[in-house]
Formats: sequence, C-alpha cells, structure tokens
Amino acid sequence: MSGNDFPLNRVTIHGNAVAYRRAGDGPVLLLLHGIAGSSETWVPAMRLLQRDYTVVAPDLLGHGASAKPPGDYSLGNYAAGMRDLLDLLEIERATVVGQSYGGGVAMQFAYQFPEQCERLVLVDAGGLGREVSWLLRLVTLPGAEYVLPAVFLAPVRDCGNSILSFLKDRGVQAVRGAEMWRSFASLTDPANRVAFVRTMRAVVDPGGQSVSAMDRLYLAQAMPTLIVWGERDKVIPLSHAYRAHEAMPQSRLEIMHGVGHFPHVEEPFRFVEILTEFLRTTEPSRFSPETRRIELLKRARSA
Repeated sequence: MSGNDFPLNRVTIHGNAVAYRRAGDGPVLLLLHGIAGSSETWVPAMRLLQRDYTVVAPDLLGHGASAKPPGDYSLGNYAAGMRDLLDLLEIERATVVGQSYGGGVAMQFAYQFPEQCERLVLVDAGGLGREVSWLLRLVTLPGAEYVLPAVFLAPVRDCGNSILSFLKDRGVQAVRGAEMWRSFASLTDPANRVAFVRTMRAVVDPGGQSVSAMDRLYLAQAMPTLIVWGERDKVIPLSHAYRAHEAMPQSRLEIMHGVGHFPHVEEPFRFVEILTEFLRTTEPSRFSPETRRIELLKRARSA
C-alpha cells in the first residue's frame, strides 16, 4: 500500500504542523486512523471513494508526518484539532469516520461539535468498553517508555519490512498482519514512541480502556450512525459493536466476516460498499440544541 497518489499536504494549527491527504469532490468524509497509525491506512478506501466524495485523511498529532509536541493527547484535544483542521480547509460539515482510536476521536467530535458532524461511522472503534488487547495494556505500565526502545529497533523494523515485501512479491497478501506491523513499526522513531505512550495512557490503563463513550451515546440518537466491525478483531472484541448498537438502537450494525481489526484495509471494496450504501440512504444530521437539552433533562430525571 502506497500513498503516493495522495500526497501529503500540511497546515499549521496552533504552531504545530498537521499533515493530511485530500482528494475527490462531493460530500466530505473525514477519515481518522488508529493509534500508532497514519492517514496512509485510508489510501485503499480513498481510491474508491474519491470519485463521489471529498475525502480528508489527517495524520493525528503525534502520528505520521504531523508534529509530535509534548502536549495534550486527550480525545478532547484531538477532536478540537479536527474541528480546527476543517475550519482551515473551509469545510463546514463532514461525515466523520473513525477506526480504532480514531473511532474514539470521532465520537468525541460528534459530542463536542455535533453541528459540524453530518454522520458518525465507527470502525472497530475504541471507547466502547473496558476490554482491549493485552499488548496495548502493557504499554501503559510504569517504565514502559524505557522498555520500548529495546523492542522497537530499526533493524527489527527493516527485517519485518523485508519479510512483508518478500511475501508480497510472491503473491502472499498478509494484509491483516501487515497493517498492524506498519503501525507498530512507526515506533522505531523516538518522537513517535513518546507520543504513542502519552496517547495510550490517556485512554488505557493496565486493566483496559479507561475512557468510555457509552454513558453519552444516547445524545447521538438523532445522528445517522454506522457501526462496522471485523468479526475476527483481536484488538477490540466484537461484543463492543453489539453494545454500542444496543445503546444506539437507530444505528446500523455491519459485521464483516473473516475480517480483523482493519476492515478498510483488509477488504476495502466490501468496506466501501457498506459505507457508501449508508451514505446514500441517510440524510445528514441537523443538530438541534433543544433536542440535546431535552435528552439531557430526560436522563437527569431518570437517574
């Protein structure tokens, strides 16, 4: 997978460089990647979507080609950064599509800036339950930042890349493992490692995910929402998809069988087919402050 057909652009937001890929024309889709990943993960889907949609895929701060400042790596700050990016790009509203950690950012965006969110699409999203891969929990242990440099060595990265290239040349497409490897291979860079640990500790502790959107999903009742999940996800369990769907009965739930944590990479054609069907058959949300106020009052009175 190469993003050469979608070159990186850069803008400066609050003194920090933010890289992003943009293509196409039409309704806007804001595509948010997972932790340790980058906008490159969306390239297969962007190739299919650009004909009918404007696709914007940023590198979140601390990831990819964006800056790695020693600052705030909370979901709220990421959501605010995405609002500022859209403003700079003169985009008023977008359907927000978030995968894994990006799903948590997408939910936070919809919560903080509902007037700018037309639809919400959650792809194997974080922030919907305590359970998460043991590997991610290990990163939050005290002293993990001192162990990671010994694990994520440049020679190890180069060896892994060579193996993947060898398999690809022989027609073996280990897509699921390759995308996970691509994400964690980025941690051979010291600045990436520091940002990764800070981001992880903001949402995960040794017991699992420490931040959950479940208590406020009822506020998204009026927003068209699609939940897409890989049946074989080993990072975030499939049960979280059912849990989110139950909390948002009006949402659509699509389980992609035979797929892991990266549906948009492992099966881009099938993923885009699901996404575009959802986009074609729903109307953009029209946020009403009064509706939110009513829902908040109802929940407060029932507590």
